[in-house]
Amino acid sequence: MSEQNSNWERGVLEKLAMSAIQEQRRARHWSIFFKVLTFGYLCVLLFLFLGWIGKSESPLSGKHTALVDMHGVIAAETAANADSVMTSLQDAFKDSHTQGVILRMDSPGGSPVQSGYINDEIHRLRAKYPKIPLYVVIEDICASGCYYVAAAADKIFVNKASLVGSIGVLMDGFGFTGTMDKLGVERRLMTAGENKGFMDPFSPVNVGQQEHAKNMLAEIHQQFIEVVKHGRGKRLKESPDIFSGLIWTGQKSIELGLADGMGNMESVARDVIKAEDIVDFTTHEGIAERLAKRFGAGMASAFPGLSTQAGIKLR
Repeated sequence: MSEQNSNWERGVLEKLAMSAIQEQRRARHWSIFFKVLTFGYLCVLLFLFLGWIGKSESPLSGKHTALVDMHGVIAAETAANADSVMTSLQDAFKDSHTQGVILRMDSPGGSPVQSGYINDEIHRLRAKYPKIPLYVVIEDICASGCYYVAAAADKIFVNKASLVGSIGVLMDGFGFTGTMDKLGVERRLMTAGENKGFMDPFSPVNVGQQEHAKNMLAEIHQQFIEVVKHGRGKRLKESPDIFSGLIWTGQKSIELGLADGMGNMESVARDVIKAEDIVDFTTHEGIAERLAKRFGAGMASAFPGLSTQAGIKLR
């Protein structure tokens, strides 16, 4: 009897042991499964973060209209920076199936340097690919630096309610001297070079520096005027208001010769370029690139001595 009990206990223990081993195996298998799943998920996130997923190539092998978007403020640290827009335009023109390029714009303006880079590149590409026209389609607004770029196009199309123009230059800033006096704060600025503290917002206005700033703005404004006159040619109506910094509706901009007609992306592709299929060549930055630019901008703000006190803008 004791031997039977012993055998029964041994059998129960063996079953329990085997059950425990099997349970451990199942747990290990599930653990491996979830680890692999988590690893794959993290890889996808990493690829998205670095921008490796979502980069589009031309999906059509036939004739098409190439689209490049330029939205937002034109500046080195924004999506509408010269490098991105120029790369997109280069890819669009290089494609052997591109029948025409649409630069779709919605921007209040921005850096005159970045705008100038894009304008120059459009002229270069139009000369290199003379059979491929470039048309600008303006959505809500194309002002200042945005129009600086648009002036290089073959034709400009607008909506009747679009806002177009603002051909001028500004340098903005603030003066805090009165506030500092009230708070009893003393500004202690040391420079090597009598104008190194140029337009410092915490110091009283220096008439000589102010005059120098106005001369710079006038010079850049004249450059802007020449770019517009060169781009628009005889289409531009003679009016002293055109270069005064005023902005007009799309309808009025056509009357003034700042634009050529009404149209949107679809109508220009269909009726002007005669290629209804539209391929987007816009360069889209990955999250990592955007974070890097924001980090750079944040560093510049944290160390104002590394940057100018006031920026010149075509806005």
